[in-house]
Amino acid sequence: MLKLSLDLIFAADNLPLTQTQTGRVTKGAAQALLGKVYLYQNKFALAAPVLDDVISSGVYDLVADYSTLFENDNENSIESVFEIQYTDLEGAGFGCLQCSEGNVAIGFNGPRNFNGPLFESGFSFNVPTQEVFDAFDQDDARREFAILDIVAFAQANADFNGGAGVTFTEGFEHTGYFNRKYIPRVGDTNIGDQNLTNPGNYRAIRFADVLLMGAEAHNQGDGNDALAREYLNRVRERTTLSDVNASGSALTQAIYNERRLELVGEGHHFFDLVRTGRAAQEIEGFTAGKNELFPIPLVEIQLAGNRWLQNPGY
Repeated sequence: MLKLSLDLIFAADNLPLTQTQTGRVTKGAAQALLGKVYLYQNKFALAAPVLDDVISSGVYDLVADYSTLFENDNENSIESVFEIQYTDLEGAGFGCLQCSEGNVAIGFNGPRNFNGPLFESGFSFNVPTQEVFDAFDQDDARREFAILDIVAFAQANADFNGGAGVTFTEGFEHTGYFNRKYIPRVGDTNIGDQNLTNPGNYRAIRFADVLLMGAEAHNQGDGNDALAREYLNRVRERTTLSDVNASGSALTQAIYNERRLELVGEGHHFFDLVRTGRAAQEIEGFTAGKNELFPIPLVEIQLAGNRWLQNPGY
């Protein structure tokens, strides 16, 4: 972690605020990642000023309309702090996954054998649960555009295909929900295998994420709950939800909850649970002292001349 922190400090000191080539890493991206590294180390006093600097830089802002945030025509928006670039112009297949210049994960998230408007088929993996769907407030406009309720969507499009309606096949561990942020969209070229060559970028760090990290850093560090609430409520205001007025530990929980809802389906929640010590209580089958780390692949240990010790518990 120390080496990573030093690398990111050097990067932040030497990178420009903006790049002429889309997708190139910037000063803000390095600072945001550095702030996240500090959060993982519970170094809140170090995280707060770094994240404040990103927030006050004037380079980033929240996209006004959340419903457009994850569409392909809204990539590299003002909310994008660091975004992984993908294209569907270089084909791939299961015989050569590494040949893909597309986002392989998107195809795995789509509804199986889907026939309907807006979306394409996928493998029906990584499905949201009923519990996370219910965690959203009924008035939270984000839910509809973060989680695809396939039954409600089919009912709303009953006239599709001359009245034949929307059809799909239930996949493994079907819940009725799909990660709408990252499922295939109609109109993608998808050269090669449709499910393996998707052009949708991965929004690795969004400005909303930075605001919520900044809120956490101040709430947990210097106790500046007023600024923590300002950052938190800035995210909530886009959803038209009421402001949070809590302080102390209640504010901490509000920030945790907002991170889960705002960033649902983006791959952050598991790691948030681990770094904040909540994983063993909230993840079924999670073993404290073991599952905070992944196992080191045996082949990597062998390639290192068997000098590496396996992580505890594996």
